[in-house]
Amino acid sequence: MNQTVDTFQAFRRVLCICPHCNSIKRLSDLHLRYQGIGPKTWIDTFETKVSVLTRKEQSFDEKEQKLRHEAAERGRLRVPALVRKSMDSQFARLKYNPYDIKALLHPVDFVVFDGLETKNKLRQIVFLSKTVESEWLTGLRNSVQKVVEQKKYNWQVARVSVEGKIDITDK
Repeated sequence: MNQTVDTFQAFRRVLCICPHCNSIKRLSDLHLRYQGIGPKTWIDTFETKVSVLTRKEQSFDEKEQKLRHEAAERGRLRVPALVRKSMDSQFARLKYNPYDIKALLHPVDFVVFDGLETKNKLRQIVFLSKTVESEWLTGLRNSVQKVVEQKKYNWQVARVSVEGKIDITDK
């Protein structure tokens, strides 16, 4: 190791005259350039392979991004049919956009925000529930209906911080 350091130190003691500007330079400070192609070394081969691999990775990433986008689009287009298929046949006949339907499940099966997905303007909110034989659940649903009809509801916004603190404000 000392021999290498000694060699570089010796380069500082060797002085040269620049043929272009006639200034005196140390050998260790020179930035040598030459015209033509030098002999290939293993590092040149390595850098070429890295460059080729980088271009292939970029091409792969672009193709992957395109494929993911196309797959997401195909999936998005299939959602309405899947939602209708999974819904009760009575609900499926209703012509609501499946993206507007949100599952609540209890006490009401679904809430439809009609017009939200396609027009970004809500036309109406619809509660969907299938008929059940449970008197208790029917009574609960009737009480929900009465509260809505009598406008005994309010709008509150709950903001949950990263730390888990909940801040509720009335609108």
